[in-house]
Amino acid sequence: MNEIITWILDAVESVDPALRILIAGLAIMLETSVMIGLIVPGDTIVIVAGTAVGSPTEGFFLIIALVIGALIGESIGFWLGRWAGPRIRASRLGRRLGEHNWVRAERYLRRRGGAAIFLSRFLPVLHSLVPLTVGMSGYSCRRFLAWTAPACVLWSTLYVTVTASAANYYRDLSDSLHYAGYLFVGAIVVFLVLVYVAKRLIQRREAAHLLPHRDSERQHLATEVVSGKHEPQHGGLKHGGLKHGNAKLGAENRDHSEPGDPK
Repeated sequence: MNEIITWILDAVESVDPALRILIAGLAIMLETSVMIGLIVPGDTIVIVAGTAVGSPTEGFFLIIALVIGALIGESIGFWLGRWAGPRIRASRLGRRLGEHNWVRAERYLRRRGGAAIFLSRFLPVLHSLVPLTVGMSGYSCRRFLAWTAPACVLWSTLYVTVTASAANYYRDLSDSLHYAGYLFVGAIVVFLVLVYVAKRLIQRREAAHLLPHRDSERQHLATEVVSGKHEPQHGGLKHGGLKHGNAKLGAENRDHSEPGDPK
């Protein structure tokens, strides 16, 4: 195992550091701008590049390149959405992504605002669609970058730090431990599992904001209030009328649910 791992790491490390950093930055730029990340995840690119980091300085420049590449790519995605979003959505690629994914991205942005931009960096599919969707929404580019930049920094720093540390520990141990390769692979696998679990937790936490029923319920209640069918109490909406209406709606839903349905 050590021989195989060493050969792979040496092959990656043999590439000129400047070229390697440039390739990683360009790859992340493409991933976030033209949805290549739906085919080749950016995580894979960063892990490969991170294993060849030989010094803190090189790691710092790799993180900077990844952040800049991601910001340029997401800015391209943003402006593509602003100028040609509907055409991209109606194109063959847009249709292959599924109309439901476009609708989910729009709904998520509408409900969560800037937080959707930040969290989408860690969500599959949405992280490639959200920049386009934000561009189509009329959201300002400055606010978009203000939300996505911290996510790009966090994502890049985490991946580069973990993969570079694992690779450097392997090089230190490979001469004295014949199973060092297994430790290296195990460390990468554990990291990826933790990332997967974290993404699943984020997805679960954000799932309510992706479901279609919330907007329809609120719109229905707002229509009733405006038309006078639902009378706000305690002095109107400002003093809790809408809250009362939401509670009433929830009670009505429970009353009409079938036996055995989840409450």
